[in-house]
Amino acid sequence: MTDTVLASATKEVVIGFDRPFVIIGERINPTGRKLLAAEMKAGDFSRVESDTFAQVEAGAHMLDVNAGIPLSDEPAILAATIQLVQSLTDLPLSIDSSIVEALEAGLAVYQGKALVNSVTGEDEQMERVLPLVAKYGAAVVAISNDETGISEDPNVRYEVAKKIVNRASDYGIPKEDVVVDPLVMPIGAMRTAGKQVFALLGRLRDELGVNTTCGASNISFGLPEREGVNAAFLAMAAGAGMTSAISNPLHAEVKKAIMASDVLLGKDKDAARWIMAHRNPDDALRRRTGTGRRNREVRTG
Repeated sequence: MTDTVLASATKEVVIGFDRPFVIIGERINPTGRKLLAAEMKAGDFSRVESDTFAQVEAGAHMLDVNAGIPLSDEPAILAATIQLVQSLTDLPLSIDSSIVEALEAGLAVYQGKALVNSVTGEDEQMERVLPLVAKYGAAVVAISNDETGISEDPNVRYEVAKKIVNRASDYGIPKEDVVVDPLVMPIGAMRTAGKQVFALLGRLRDELGVNTTCGASNISFGLPEREGVNAAFLAMAAGAGMTSAISNPLHAEVKKAIMASDVLLGKDKDAARWIMAHRNPDDALRRRTGTGRRNREVRTG
């Protein structure tokens, strides 16, 4: 089976078919967050700090770091943000940018083995991003679209993913270090968006042998009660073969769905992680002290 190993200076996280689902925290991203964007542009990273701590506390396994702020020095801001986040947590990071210079600035300061987010199937971009990934010994997210755009045909997306995996191999990047994003479109705009992804995930796992990820919240864009849709999607995607996702660990409904899918797919041995996370502390105390039994005896006596 394929294992994708990511690392900080001191901690490893493994994405794999037989491994628990990996949650990559999405919150350190100024897209759509005006206050965060303004603060990061001005050199104020207090909100980045609080988002880091909150996601770690909520149980994220990795963190995505994005500094895509219009009219800013994205390479410098991304590098500074990565250095700060790595000083706050030992979780491995996903370095997220569409600008190659920003990716290189982030990789240059990163300590460990990062996940580069991302590369598409466009020849020009592959020729710029993949050498960087190889140079720094990173892994990369491969987004299954190319010069022709985003196809609604899962077979076309599969071929784009296969093209990226093969091109990565030409640069010495093994398929274990290519994590494919099958592209999740909003279900409100494309009613077959979920079915497309589910159909593609099985082929990516069984035929191409690669791990997968996605921007999970895209599926519910424009809908009310988005967390419910996101939770259902992630549980179904895990069942179809998805092994990680960029998502918000602060949403309890989403996190619970992911943990439950690990139990049902046999990735949480004896449901130990589920029990540990959801056991009532009062129940554990009663078991240790025997107070529950005595209380029942009093009530029934």
